[in-house]
Amino acid sequence: MESCMAFFVDEAKIIVRGGRGGDGCVNFRREKYVPKGGPDGGDGGNGGSVILVADRNLNTLVDLSHVPEFRAGSGRPGMGKKMHGKSGKDVIIRVPVGTVIRHAETGGIMRDLVKHGDRLVIAQGGKGGRGNKRFATSTNRAPRQHEEGREGEARKVYLELKLLADVGLVGMPNGGKSTLLSRISKARPKIAPYPFTTISPYLGIVRAGEYESFVMADLPGLIEGAHEGAGLGDEFLRHIERTRIIVHMIDIAPPAGPEPHKAYRIIRKELAEYSRSLAEKREIVVANKMDLPGAEENLARLREKIDAEVIGISAATGKGIKDLMRKILVMLKTADSDMLAKN
Repeated sequence: MESCMAFFVDEAKIIVRGGRGGDGCVNFRREKYVPKGGPDGGDGGNGGSVILVADRNLNTLVDLSHVPEFRAGSGRPGMGKKMHGKSGKDVIIRVPVGTVIRHAETGGIMRDLVKHGDRLVIAQGGKGGRGNKRFATSTNRAPRQHEEGREGEARKVYLELKLLADVGLVGMPNGGKSTLLSRISKARPKIAPYPFTTISPYLGIVRAGEYESFVMADLPGLIEGAHEGAGLGDEFLRHIERTRIIVHMIDIAPPAGPEPHKAYRIIRKELAEYSRSLAEKREIVVANKMDLPGAEENLARLREKIDAEVIGISAATGKGIKDLMRKILVMLKTADSDMLAKN
């Protein structure tokens, strides 16, 4: 995965139905030299199940948005000679790693598929009914009883994709996030000199050395009120929750809009309002567009106004990017050490 999605869907609501179990069979042996043949009706086959499987080769839920309902195969009825009916065929739904499955009605989380190959039986198939052979006893040698197959489970589920990336790029629109990602990886997000050029997340693998690399996500720009639905970025704040660290990009020479230190505080407030865990993530503050006039003075003012280390770069020219890569690698290793210490 060197580059990522041109069309991105990170939500889907689907209906899943397990297959019905097959009915049990009522049958009696009819053999030439057995005048009173006993019961030999077989059991019905079990219904198939609907199973979700995490697949690292997928990065969007777009395929599911076109198929709102998935139904597994029904089991076949039992037959004479104690033959069991064939079980129904399972339906396998492959989803991206990082997919959260919720009950559509309650919103409760059923499972979080975080590793390749993780599986969840989302709708269990119905059990096949018993044939009359199962009901034979010493006092009831010719039972005509049988069971009907049971219905499979049926439910509505809500699928929500949270990207799995090591580094999340956040900031206000037109801050240079896409330019940075395109320079340091093979991802090719849309770049233009106007706000909201990024309207869906992009992932890129950044190779920071011969044996070192990490996954970086470029997320749509945030504006004030994003956590309440303003702008575009509110739909993608969930993706930052999975990142190990945040790179906070600031336009250090904005032609209009809030001053850099105010822009920084706006984004910090939005992260905190959305989730406490976002506000507590490790952060690298980056002042971008250092190649523009007035950038040095604005950088000095920003460093005075906020209580954070600020790295100055120019994503357009490449200035300072090597220092930023080194800082990211150090912080990722620190985050790993902290995680090991907690465990």
